[in-house]
Amino acid sequence: MTITTPTLSNISPKKIRVIGVPLDLGQSRRGVDMGPSAVRVAGLEARLEALGHVVEDGGNIAVAIPEQKEEGQANAKYLKEITATCTKHAELVLKTIESGQVPLALGGDHSMAAGTVAGVAEYYRRQSERVGLIWIDAHADINTPESSPSGNVHGMPLAAILGLGPPELANIFHFAPKVEADNCVLVGVRDIDAIEKHNVRRAGVEVFTMRDIDERGMRTVIEEALRMAGRGTAGYHVSLDMDWVDPEDAPGVGTPVRGGATYREAHLAMEIIADHGRMLSLEIVEVNPVIDEHNRTADLAVELTLSAFGKKIL
Repeated sequence: MTITTPTLSNISPKKIRVIGVPLDLGQSRRGVDMGPSAVRVAGLEARLEALGHVVEDGGNIAVAIPEQKEEGQANAKYLKEITATCTKHAELVLKTIESGQVPLALGGDHSMAAGTVAGVAEYYRRQSERVGLIWIDAHADINTPESSPSGNVHGMPLAAILGLGPPELANIFHFAPKVEADNCVLVGVRDIDAIEKHNVRRAGVEVFTMRDIDERGMRTVIEEALRMAGRGTAGYHVSLDMDWVDPEDAPGVGTPVRGGATYREAHLAMEIIADHGRMLSLEIVEVNPVIDEHNRTADLAVELTLSAFGKKIL
């Protein structure tokens, strides 16, 4: 009897650099700055390497804490410090891609996405190419300082990416928008501020709400989203806010909203993204271990990352 050794032939090995962004200046609820550590503790590096990938941990971006700084303008709190963090992050993301590695950014609150996408978009802009964006989130995050009811910048990064403002975040690397509206797709949104709805329509981005997922199914929605983000682009960045998943499965998030994606729906979305093979970079944000249950949300974040990088059931 011959015993065959299992192979990882269904996985395309990648060089991945993990970048922690322990940023919690963008929202009011504390604890999300510990998200990168919680995801690392859940075995991110070892579990990715078990799939055959080569993983380097680039450590954490240095981030100011609220106790050190003034809040600044009430309609865009800590904007100066958040912009400084996102600029440093964007530069590291750019260097990561230049070195042939795939950026895997760990948050931190979602305001960090302005830096992640800036770095990815700048690299491909230098190649005369553009990128798409898959924004997987319970929220649209497309507020501006003028429309935001809270002044929390974690509700503004998509507006910055699309060039709507605030200008400090929008103009990292001195160009805007980072992504064209017809290559930007929101998936799974279910909690949008009243004025923010106008911003969504004005921006002209593609949107699939949770109702679309309910009615049409996750497979159809994700396939269409990837087609839209991939039109005429080098590929797409995937920005995954863990509050997209229902709080039953992801309790440790800053702004939980009932009625999110189920455990299996979330995995299916990531598996389909892996099947298409055009993901340029990934970020996982808003893991808050302070309000989590036995690190469940961070563990799920790792599981979804594995699916996005090619892990399959069989």
